[in-house]
Amino acid sequence: MASASDSNRKKYDVFISFRGKDTRNIFTSHLYIALCQKKIKTYIDEESLKKGDEISYALLNAIEESKLSEIVFSRNYALSSCCLDELHHILKCRGKLKQLVVPVFYHVDPAYVQKQNGAMALLLIDMNNILRTRWIRCINGGIL
Repeated sequence: MASASDSNRKKYDVFISFRGKDTRNIFTSHLYIALCQKKIKTYIDEESLKKGDEISYALLNAIEESKLSEIVFSRNYALSSCCLDELHHILKCRGKLKQLVVPVFYHVDPAYVQKQNGAMALLLIDMNNILRTRWIRCINGGIL
């Protein structure tokens, strides 16, 4: 695993975490293009993981090899176990490698995510217990 002193030699400037179903073609792809046009080395997962798939070693490595992780919170982001796996790993890198984390809220009020109320409270009701627990741990881990 990379150390904090390796931050200048990272493979990517930015890793984008997002829920493909929610934002891939309407927001995230445009964000990716804009960053690349500014010569910012950006990693985006080109393959859609299917329900039940585990995130790959390559994806975890891409998170570690990025200076900054940008998390695109969308309405259904927390319903994806893959997104929660990414979020958990990003937060680990934030703590161990001092990686920067930038939240982006796509059609989601940041207060709803932070306080887990409003539309987010309804989403939490729909989640199964395992996803709900993982989501709350990540949010309470200090991302926002």
